[in-house]
Amino acid sequence: MSATLVRTLIVLGALLVFGSVNYSIFAKERVKRHGEVIYLELAPVDPRSLMQGDYMALRFSIATQFRASAAGDERIPLQLDARRVAKLAERSSAPSLRMRYRVRNGEIWLGTNAYFFEEGTADRFAGATHGKFRIDARTGEAVLVALCDEQLRELGASPGR
Repeated sequence: MSATLVRTLIVLGALLVFGSVNYSIFAKERVKRHGEVIYLELAPVDPRSLMQGDYMALRFSIATQFRASAAGDERIPLQLDARRVAKLAERSSAPSLRMRYRVRNGEIWLGTNAYFFEEGTADRFAGATHGKFRIDARTGEAVLVALCDEQLRELGASPGR
C-alpha cells in the first residue's frame, strides 16, 4: 500500500470519527433546545468521587418499575400528569410519550446515571426529587437538563439566574 493511500485513509477515518461525534453533539443540543419537558422521579444517592469531583449518582424510579423485554420496543411507555411528571403507562392505556432506554450491566439506563456539579455546591442539590428532561417526542431520545425539588423548581441555579 502506498504512503499516499495510507494517509488518505487516515484522513478519511478521522473525518468520519469527527463527523460522527459532531452529529451526536448536534442531536443532543437539538433535543435540549426543542424537546418537550418532562420530569422523572428519582431516587438519588450521594457518593463522593475523589477522581471525578462532586457528583450525585442517580437512579430513576421508573427504571426500577420497568422490565425490558427482549422482543419489546426499546422505548419505555410514559403517561404524563398535569405537572408533566412521567409515570409508567398502564398496559391498557395509550402512552403520552415513549422514552428511549438502553440496558447497561443488566440495568435500565435512561441517558445518565450521574449528575456532576461544581465542587462545594452539593448542598444545593440535597433536596433533589426529580430529574428534568428534554425529550424528542419522535425518537424518544432524552437529555437530563436539571435536577428539581418536589415543586419542580430547578436546583443549583445561581441566585441571579
